[in-house]
Amino acid sequence: MAQDASRPDFWETRYRDRVTPWDAGGAPERFVDWARGLPRGSRVLVPGCGSAHEVRVLAEGGAHVLAIDFSTAAVALARERLGSLAHRVVEADFFHFDAGEGFDAVYERAFLCALPRHLWPAYGQRMAEVLQPGGQLSGYFFFDHNTRGPPFGTSEQTLYTLLGSAFSLERDEAVAGSLPMFEGKERWQQWRRRDTDAARPSGPATLHGMSRR
Repeated sequence: MAQDASRPDFWETRYRDRVTPWDAGGAPERFVDWARGLPRGSRVLVPGCGSAHEVRVLAEGGAHVLAIDFSTAAVALARERLGSLAHRVVEADFFHFDAGEGFDAVYERAFLCALPRHLWPAYGQRMAEVLQPGGQLSGYFFFDHNTRGPPFGTSEQTLYTLLGSAFSLERDEAVAGSLPMFEGKERWQQWRRRDTDAARPSGPATLHGMSRR
């Protein structure tokens, strides 16, 4: 079994064998509250979507949602579960897909923590590229000092290093009902993308997107 979490085959094996302890089996409550507050017609990206449970909530709320994953098995599973909404899920690499004019919001859950830490700088850069000025990066962030992973835990200082030049932190809340692997270590955060030079593309990204749910 491949052990490099930056490669699709690492995740492909897990989805094919249904070894997915990060899969909540549905959309979490805090996410549902956030999704219901989005303006109708918002363009929302769900990167590393895995089983893509959140797509139905977003679509039924009037969002134009795109969910992407670079694992063929994850995409197949998500499409099977979504039925008539299967077209909202696309096999694509977060760091290379065409984001068009950009998104109003990106939903994060167990995506950053699926990336080995040395790849994280590209995450911050790419988030700034795919979001419109004023757009939001919102979701669950995993805080842990364990050096092993995935999941790879972050810290408050590390997140500010990754996102602080292009984003402002607007909300930071403890959450309940986390899965055992995340329990007591997740926080709900909402980051607002500023319109600064630091938030604009500086060159092509070279890393791979992650599957994580």
